[in-house]
Amino acid sequence: MNMQYQNQTWLGKKVIIGQTEIDSAKPVNVLIGFHGAESTPENMLIHGNRLQLNNIVAIYPEGPVDAGNGVWSWWLDGPRQKEAVQQFLDFTTGMVDETHRFMKEQNVANGFHTCLWGFSQGGAASLVYALMGKHPVHKVASICGFLPELPEITTKNVAAQILGIFGANDDVVPSFLAEHALDEMQSHGHTLTIKETPQGHEVSAENIQDLIKFLEV
Repeated sequence: MNMQYQNQTWLGKKVIIGQTEIDSAKPVNVLIGFHGAESTPENMLIHGNRLQLNNIVAIYPEGPVDAGNGVWSWWLDGPRQKEAVQQFLDFTTGMVDETHRFMKEQNVANGFHTCLWGFSQGGAASLVYALMGKHPVHKVASICGFLPELPEITTKNVAAQILGIFGANDDVVPSFLAEHALDEMQSHGHTLTIKETPQGHEVSAENIQDLIKFLEV
């Protein structure tokens, strides 16, 4: 896999775009990767570089909430979290719109699948958007993810295939929170593959192999 990278600015935010050589005769997977809280798209790129996948376009956006010192989050915790999560949904809809615009410029003959993945708050972001976002998504992978306090769910999104990985020894996102989030996704009609591992709060080599199997076209 030979990935070529470029930086762009979408919606006033940094976005790192990686592309393998594209075979336009086959469907392309577009992987939008969400970094953790108080982090950067470069940190998510490090994990993404370990995904040996073909025919993909990887999109690593910068979170909209300035956490200070050059790091970013998808929403803030606190008493107004429902409102903050709604702002995240609106922001991410714009990012998916920009992703679709970018892909249409690539003249991909057989179309593309929009997939989301993330770690920690980024895993939560992937689950929240699959549950409540404006755009349907094809596959979603959450590592050490959870669900924040959500706005009222008024629309049911198209069911996605979801891989949820969480660690029994995670001291940041306890396993019961991760498990609750995945049960909630299943209750809303999404197709779940759930894997509990002995890991802590990390993206392990085993996680990467599971992601590769899950995300392959």
